[in-house]
Parts: sequence; structure tokens; C-alpha cells
Amino acid sequence: MAMNDSINILNSAYLAVEYIDSFLPDNPLQQPFKNAWNYMLDNYTKFQIATWGSLIVHEVSYFLLCVPGFVFQFIPYMQKYKIQQDKPETWEKQWKCFKTLLFNHFFIQLPMICGTYYFTEYFNIPYEWEEMPRWYVLVAQCFGCAVIEDAWHYFLHRLLHHKRIYKYIHKVHHEFVSPFGMQAEYAHPLETLILGTGFFIGIVVFCNHVILLWAWVICRLMETIDVHSGYDVPLNPLHLVPFYAGARFHDFHHMNFIGNYASTFTWWDRIFGTDSQFIAYKEKEKKQQLIMKKKA
Repeated sequence: MAMNDSINILNSAYLAVEYIDSFLPDNPLQQPFKNAWNYMLDNYTKFQIATWGSLIVHEVSYFLLCVPGFVFQFIPYMQKYKIQQDKPETWEKQWKCFKTLLFNHFFIQLPMICGTYYFTEYFNIPYEWEEMPRWYVLVAQCFGCAVIEDAWHYFLHRLLHHKRIYKYIHKVHHEFVSPFGMQAEYAHPLETLILGTGFFIGIVVFCNHVILLWAWVICRLMETIDVHSGYDVPLNPLHLVPFYAGARFHDFHHMNFIGNYASTFTWWDRIFGTDSQFIAYKEKEKKQQLIMKKKA
């Protein structure tokens, strides 16, 4: 009975969104995107699209999303939004991070990406434009992937902090106490495999078109680069996502090493009380700010 009620609610929500969508103006970018998509299908094999297309989407998205945070360090005005202001970025750390990233991307992640074609073939996942889901379905699927990945990340990330294994794997990622965007995927190869597995679980559950692979890649990179950016910028559209953790939440994890283990949302840390030190830290900050205001 409860399951039927849930299904009815979801169907009603879907119909409501579909109804609203029918009143929205046509997207001027839809036709050019359709033309580009069909050109890709006509000129490249599915293996090339799944493998090299996925690699290009990942690399271009990753480094483009890193640009704002990289530029912020040269803008004095943006320094007031830097979370750990006493630990500025250095060229030495950024260069070291970049070299490690290239190794991980091409020697760890690329072999995993090479399995994309076989995954889409095994599950008979379509590539055709006509089979592409509507934007609101894609958004819902990406959110579902994020919920699944967040649960995986919380428990495996917390396990990687266990004192018996921390120094062998996860310590690499914590080399930077004050994170910056490009450092989001700076990790031990084993960590890339372990935590990266969570990315694919949602794909297995929800994927009904190859476009979801790329949409979820972009969404996941947007989130992880944002929380590692080191800057808590106001009017961040990601803050509109319910229970979104954000840069300040994850920055504390790098500074404190204990607690705030989830990747995207706050609920797992709240349920298990692993955000207690972060909450105490925020309360202390508020008291200090009040004292400063009174003195001023």
C-alpha cells in the first residue's frame, strides 16, 4: 500500500513537471545540440563516443571548472571569501597536484573509461537522439546518482580514515590541509578506484541513455571541485540543492581530519554525529564574531 502511494506521488510529480515544461519556451540551443549530437553519431563509432568522448568530457569539464578557483587567488577582492586565509595556494603545490592528476587521469581513470562502451552494450543503453530523456528526468537521475554516491563515499571515506590504513592510502589526498579546486581528484590510485566505484553505482541503477554518463560526470565534478575550492562564495547556485554540504563543510574536514566524511550532502554526518566537531567549530566562530562586533 505504501509503495503504491509512493509510486502515485512520483507519477503525479512527473506529470506536474511535464505539464509545466509544456509552457516553457523552446530552448534555442536544442537544435544546434541535436545537430551536433547526430553529427557525432554519423561520424564516430559507439566505442569512440563512449571512450574518447567520455575522456574529453571529463578532462574539459574538470579543468574548466577549476578555472574560477584558480583565478580567485589573483583577485584581492575574492580573498575575503577564502576559508583558510592563513594558508594561500602556492605554485609548487599546484604544479605537483597537476602532475599527479595527469597520471591518475590517464593511467587510472582512462582504463576504467575504456569499459564504458562494453557497459553500454551489455545493458543495451541507447545513443540515439530520439531516445534521450527530457531535461527534468536527467536532473532527477543525476540527483539519484548523487544520493547513492554520497552514501558510498561516506562509509568508504570514513573507513579510509581508520588509523590502520590511513597512512597507506588516504593520507595522499590530505597532503593539502587547505584544499584548492584542482586538488579534488588528487589521491592515491587505490583511493581513486575505491571511492570512484561509488560514481558508477548510480549509473548502473539509472542509466537509460549515454547522455546520463556525461551529465553525471559534469555534475559530480562540479560538486567535488566546488567543495575543494577553498572559497565560500555567496550566491553559489549549488547551495540551492537541499542538504548540500558545500566548501566550508569539506574544508573543515581537510583542516581537522576528523568528521564531515560525506561528499555531497550533510545527512550521513548528522545521523552518525560525525559533524559534531564542525558544529562546535561554527559556534566558536559565531561567538568570536560577536565579540569582534562588540569591540568595534
